[in-house]
Amino acid sequence: MAAWLGSYGTAYFGEKEYPAPAAVIMQYTGLSQVTGMEPPTYACVGTSDGIASYRSMENYISQIQQNGSNTKIEVFKGLSHGFGLGEGTVAEGWIDRAISFWEDNMRVDWYGDACAFYFTLHTES
Repeated sequence: MAAWLGSYGTAYFGEKEYPAPAAVIMQYTGLSQVTGMEPPTYACVGTSDGIASYRSMENYISQIQQNGSNTKIEVFKGLSHGFGLGEGTVAEGWIDRAISFWEDNMRVDWYGDACAFYFTLHTES
């Protein structure tokens, strides 16, 4: 859902219009559509995810980057869908790196409104 909200905004889903996020932080999405309006985006996924293909996510993040947004993707060997915080796995610490990504990007006045920043965190367990 974080990817969808970052791309389309809240009004698209029938909610009132909220400011666009400074950055999207997400795990394992299946979204592949890129609008060209995506904010900086951090993503992580496992190579054994049977729901959200890491190759599709790499392509998705690459398209966002080609449109000029800052991106980072971490692909964790052997992890499947639902690794959460990754404690005790090769993904341990991803949340700290994601927060650093968000902090780096929240300083950027991406939409021209310094008050329009909020953090979108999406994790599935």
